[in-house]
Amino acid sequence: MRPDDIHRVSRHQPFQPFRLHLSNGRTYDVRHPELVLVGRTTMLIGKPAPDLPLPTFDDYTIVTLLQINDIELMPPAAPTGADGAGH
Repeated sequence: MRPDDIHRVSRHQPFQPFRLHLSNGRTYDVRHPELVLVGRTTMLIGKPAPDLPLPTFDDYTIVTLLQINDIELMPPAAPTGADGAGH
């Protein structure tokens, strides 16, 4: 996957949550554009801190862009829905 592909999805307005499907079978949900940082060959996906306002994260995962097989758009989050990233 190219950095431009991730930027296009993560910066789309209005933002729509998406799921990354990796070559090893793992998936990661991106529910907030503020919790994604895209580099040349990797990206960081932050997991929101449950007790702090967005875009503060507790933990993060680094994903190699070459491992991303597909980006699946997810339904927009409900206004009172849970926050989260990753499985």
